[in-house]
Amino acid sequence: MSQATDSTLELLIGRVLRIGVTLSGIFLAAGLAAALVHPGAGAVLLNIGIVVLICTPAARVVLSTIEYLIDRDWLFVGLTSIVLLELIAGAVAAIVFHTRL
Repeated sequence: MSQATDSTLELLIGRVLRIGVTLSGIFLAAGLAAALVHPGAGAVLLNIGIVVLICTPAARVVLSTIEYLIDRDWLFVGLTSIVLLELIAGAVAAIVFHTRL
């Protein structure tokens, strides 16, 4: 990877992380406010905030994998793909386990 590509990737990842955390914070704050005004309300907003927060680092891994594919850096394509598959497997396992409770 070249120096310019490195800084472009870092800027893009930084932007994605900032947007994800900001959106998550907005949803969580709105859900909390709704729950304080009317108990029982806001659960959907709180859940969306949590999901966005969890997906934010996964989006970073996806961006990194795409960038390594473009650069044809096969070692890091493999490594980031493994991390992505582990994230997906963990999410699927959590959903399956949760639905069986």
